Amino acid sequence: MLHVLAQGGFIRHRHDERGRIADVLCFTRDGHVLSDCTLGIFRKLRRKRLIESRESSPYRISELGRRSVRSQPDNR
Repeated sequence: MLHVLAQGGFIRHRHDERGRIADVLCFTRDGHVLSDCTLGIFRKLRRKRLIESRESSPYRISELGRRSVRSQPDNR
């Protein structure tokens, strides 16, 4: 999932009534939804500071995430 974010993807999140993140949807840069994006994976990436949100915008890959992702050939 980090590779998709490195290529321009993003994660939209929804809050519950207590203000906690209740649901996440991951999108590729082309607008397709990733099916393997779960709340558990999202929390792990956020805890490791590999993704970040600025000014309530969708989550994107952070600078640390960019440095930690391995290069991979693009499957287009």
